[in-house]
Amino acid sequence: MAEIEREAMEYDVVIVGAGPAGLSAAIRLKQLDSDLQVVVLEKGSEVGAHILSGAVLDPCGLDALIPDWKDKGAPLNVPVKDDNFFMLGEAGEVRIPNAPMPPLMNNHGNYIVSMGNVCRWMAEQAEELGVEIFPGMSCSELVYGDNGEVKGVVAGVFGLEADGSYGPNTEPGMELHGKYVFLSEGVRGSLSKEVIAKYGLSDGKEPQKYGVGMKEIWEIDPAKHKEGSVTHTMGWPLGSNAGGGSFIYHLDNNQVYVGFVVHLNYKNPHLYPYMEFQRFKHHPMVAELLKGGKRVAYGARAITEGGYQSMPKLVAPGVALLGCSAGMVNVPRIKGNHNAMLSGKAAAEAAFDAIKAERSGDELSAYEADVRGGAIGKDLKMVRNVKPMWSKWGLTASLMLGGLDMWTNNLLGVSLFGTLGHGKNDAESTEPADQHKPIDYPKPDGVLSFDRLTNVAFAATNHEESQPCHLRLGNADTPISVNLPKYAEPAQRYCPAGVYEVVEKDGKPEFVVNFQNCVHCKTCDIKDPSQNITWTTPQGGDGPNYPNM
Repeated sequence: MAEIEREAMEYDVVIVGAGPAGLSAAIRLKQLDSDLQVVVLEKGSEVGAHILSGAVLDPCGLDALIPDWKDKGAPLNVPVKDDNFFMLGEAGEVRIPNAPMPPLMNNHGNYIVSMGNVCRWMAEQAEELGVEIFPGMSCSELVYGDNGEVKGVVAGVFGLEADGSYGPNTEPGMELHGKYVFLSEGVRGSLSKEVIAKYGLSDGKEPQKYGVGMKEIWEIDPAKHKEGSVTHTMGWPLGSNAGGGSFIYHLDNNQVYVGFVVHLNYKNPHLYPYMEFQRFKHHPMVAELLKGGKRVAYGARAITEGGYQSMPKLVAPGVALLGCSAGMVNVPRIKGNHNAMLSGKAAAEAAFDAIKAERSGDELSAYEADVRGGAIGKDLKMVRNVKPMWSKWGLTASLMLGGLDMWTNNLLGVSLFGTLGHGKNDAESTEPADQHKPIDYPKPDGVLSFDRLTNVAFAATNHEESQPCHLRLGNADTPISVNLPKYAEPAQRYCPAGVYEVVEKDGKPEFVVNFQNCVHCKTCDIKDPSQNITWTTPQGGDGPNYPNM
């Protein structure tokens, strides 16, 4: 849009995303030099609006960034008291002993937290240091310099016409320029995706792998609440249909976070991840816990699962990828927030040294070296084979061989298996519908299980209906001409928010995109077998507004 004139603001560092990675980078920059001009742009209506509460946090990242976080009132109030691992069958469960598990799987010393509240607290710390934080500001474009470097972003475009064009009421936004730009958008961020493709950052790496994580917050009977209890399960209801599992975390105030993850490399296009989650809650162990309680929030988000071998190059001229934008989740631990914080700190230190040396717009190679050779690299390298083992050989083999591999890495610093590859990406893993049987899912009962549209209301998601659809189809005909006959159009099922439908109109099938329902999980961008759907950033402030729990 060369004809669009925008004002520009100059900063030392521009940070996209007010999650744990972006806020850590902002805090560390101002700790190092209070005169640095640092801005954080957040697409949610407020910091934490797009972060559904509920996680187990390893505090090592916070320890490194703000050692006196306890004195400063960080909302880490519920230490983990007990760890439980279960293998589920349809009617019962078997507990997996903790003793054989590698030390890294131990959650003692960690905290059950609302990451939304942690990020709100981190934003307060950043603002006290002089960081400028602008919520409700989507970053829709990258700005490139004369030498091909990333020099900034376009933020705050509002009021586009329904077809995406600029109209008389369009606010064109502004450009925010920085000596360096940090992308901390989370999983499958649209700007990060552009940078990775433009600079070939994934060349020579394994394809990134993903899961879709769905989560509900429940208030349960106080007699059943066990503050500090952490439970993980595997097995039923997924069985051999897909990899994945669940987590149940008891926070304070009689709240329980109930989550379910489905690995997106499943083959059967009839699989319905959301309904697998709803079916899971009817397992006797879970149903008894939730009986008499009420669900108070729902949300969903894609999770990076590729690990060490899928992490792209982290830097290009003028730009760095932080946290989940680069895929720093430790899959067996189901943790990534600690690495996100450490990555923000490392990127800030590299940028500080570069700016002090009067550099700008180049590659922050020191950041890359820090991540690969430091605590993050060690954390991810130790578990790098668990996910490919699960994908190739199934759950039982991955438990045994993956456990062995983690032990040898922990004790000897070596793997008996080297570094295993992932092979196909998740879209390519989808097989034709005629090779698989449809799955009959029970109807939600409205007490323990709920239909998607009812649950989406508990995400408080909102999109201005007159704005352009932020879910772009590469070819409008592909869903009906290709995906429907070949794959039974899996978008109807893999989306956990009911965005996509196939309806009949004038006797013919028609593909409908209900973008107003979108909770920004980005599963469609990942799993669509034709890779025909691209998730783009909608207008600032739109999307889920998760409660301040």
